[in-house]
Amino acid sequence: MSSKTELMNEGGSFDLIKWIVVTSLVACGIWANWYYSDEINVLIRALALVSGAVFAVLIALQTEKGKRLWETAREARSEIRRVVWPTRQETIQTTGIVILLMILFSLILWGLDSFLSWLVKSIIG
Repeated sequence: MSSKTELMNEGGSFDLIKWIVVTSLVACGIWANWYYSDEINVLIRALALVSGAVFAVLIALQTEKGKRLWETAREARSEIRRVVWPTRQETIQTTGIVILLMILFSLILWGLDSFLSWLVKSIIG
């Protein structure tokens, strides 16, 4: 089977057309922002780019891959809600330990570097 046929079988006959439209919208938005950079106000260009991007995302979400991506995002959001986040005190304690260990290992590496530099200087002369 060709890749075009596989794509049409996977997500319906219009998925390829939808992705072409999405790609065209993004490319046209980038080109228009560049082309009209001196003529049109930045705010108007930004609003046009955002609205074009929203429209492209809405079209992309109508494809099979877009629907799967949206479902994955919803599942990830529900997983994040189940995470047990550390308390403020735990976060501060952990951060303190990390900073102390970082200072300790920095001093150890500085001492080792100083010792090796002294050793090399004494050998070489």
